[in-house]
Amino acid sequence: MQTNIMIVDDQLLFREGLKAVLDLEESINVISAVGSGKEALLGLDQNATLDLVLLDIRMPEMNGVETVKLIKENYPELKVLMLTTFNDEEYIMEALANGANGYVLKDIEIEKLVEAIHDAIGEKMILPPSVASKLAQGLLKVSPPKKSSALAELELSEREKEIAIMLTQGFSNKQIAIGLFISEGTVRNYISNIYSKIGVNDRTNAVIFLKSYGL
Repeated sequence: MQTNIMIVDDQLLFREGLKAVLDLEESINVISAVGSGKEALLGLDQNATLDLVLLDIRMPEMNGVETVKLIKENYPELKVLMLTTFNDEEYIMEALANGANGYVLKDIEIEKLVEAIHDAIGEKMILPPSVASKLAQGLLKVSPPKKSSALAELELSEREKEIAIMLTQGFSNKQIAIGLFISEGTVRNYISNIYSKIGVNDRTNAVIFLKSYGL
């Protein structure tokens, strides 16, 4: 069974070259290759059989971060892999927060790219080790909680404290999971425990409470 994909990249030579190479793969069917986010969105309306979009993260007018958000809002089941030469954690985090299923660098070997495409279709999150490491470092660059007897009374575990800090910094569950190399389900369980310990029922009140205790 073939995986139907769309390539979106503003560099004509790159996208046509990538299309030519992927067309040689029996398991991949490149339905279209377009040069902008706007063209991609128009093309999606005409290609209901698409399984995955390879999406350049840096493009003029509408970049990949904006494009993936619109794709996921309108086609939530469609897989999107961000494709770029830039190891930029800010763009990566925004794209992942907007629903991207992973991130591959443009210099990836074609065999690895095909593997990443199939893994994304299989519901796996795709992140090169170098990107994942950089993400983790960036996410955890947060201030430690202030020492106070009131904070100690909350009896948060070390992992709960890490997650509590990230909550106050505005990170989503997905971003926390990526930064700490744990699943989103595990993050939800920790957050539920935090809510129970501090006596709140929602994220907003939890953040307000935690900030008031020096986090």
